Amino acid sequence: MSQDRFAQIRPYNDDEVRGVLDRLLRNAEFTAALTRLRFPRAGGALGALLRPIVRLYLRRQLAGVASVAGFQKVVEKYMTAMIEASTTEFTVSGLERLDPARACLFIGNHRDIALDPAFVNYALYANGRDTVRIAIGDNLLTKDYVSDLMRLNKSFIVRRGAKGPRQMLAALQELSGYIRHSLLEERSSIWIAQREGRAKDGWDRTEPAIIKMLCISKARETPIAGHLRALNIVPVSISYEWDPCDGAKARELYLRASEGDYEKEEHEDVASIAHSITSPKGAVHVSFGEPLDADFAGPDEVAAEIDRQVLALYRVHPSNVAALRMLQGRLPEGFADDAAVAAADAELRARLEALPAPHRPYLLAMYANPLLNRAALDAP
Repeated sequence: MSQDRFAQIRPYNDDEVRGVLDRLLRNAEFTAALTRLRFPRAGGALGALLRPIVRLYLRRQLAGVASVAGFQKVVEKYMTAMIEASTTEFTVSGLERLDPARACLFIGNHRDIALDPAFVNYALYANGRDTVRIAIGDNLLTKDYVSDLMRLNKSFIVRRGAKGPRQMLAALQELSGYIRHSLLEERSSIWIAQREGRAKDGWDRTEPAIIKMLCISKARETPIAGHLRALNIVPVSISYEWDPCDGAKARELYLRASEGDYEKEEHEDVASIAHSITSPKGAVHVSFGEPLDADFAGPDEVAAEIDRQVLALYRVHPSNVAALRMLQGRLPEGFADDAAVAAADAELRARLEALPAPHRPYLLAMYANPLLNRAALDAP
């Protein structure tokens, strides 16, 4: 099967990289956005003066880059700097469970638009593993330069904007076919979220529809269990001590609850990406689970096993403990009131005070829910 079938959604190939980079370097909007990201307080005339300097710096950084691997080496420098500047600790577990010679379909919980797959990729890259291809919704690609950047960094497009049953089915067939093609024919690993959209309330659950989508590309003679086993599904659990977008998420959850809907502003997701990159995240942990190799009867059983592993592997932070204590008036069982929990309590109260009163319960629940979520799954 030729990859040309997937030309409209796949990541860029090596022979396309240099042309795309040159296009980006000519894009004034891209340079302006990077200038704002790097110098957030430099507006107006100062920002205009800095843009040519930023463009010159980019040209030097990207000179000679002519492959996806070369581009990702540049990205790695920025990821390292971001981790050093915005996290107190970055840890990884579970990679020893995985065969480095076999492509994996990583299905992970989803808290942050860009950082979830970025941290997964960094964990793999730093440990000598191949990076993944990343599923990203076309709703995020509201700017041409954002689409170019994502596809340079091995992202492929999920067409969520398809209208009507026929178009939607065609988009799902294309997506399912590309995932299978990437894993089984090109031996390239993939990351996809366990649900469409972030779990803004901290309640991690896999949508069985994701698993059903994966089964669309199944050969007619292949049993579902055999098809899913061949995809080598590996659950991934990522946990942030502090969510960079917690206030914005709390506001959205409040508006949805009080008004029945929430209308995103234009380019809101792009702004969220920029904010999450630069804001403090505390400790971040990425945990890789066991490959799913049982004979699952169908999508619901697969989703349940992904949920079980994601919740079991979730690294509980002091922020989660402090939030649950605020909700229940007591420490959750098995946790002590130590200095870390006391510090998290103070930080959590400061974040709550910075929000309008009606938004505060949503932020508190966001941090408490990972513990409640785990308890709900364990309940008989």
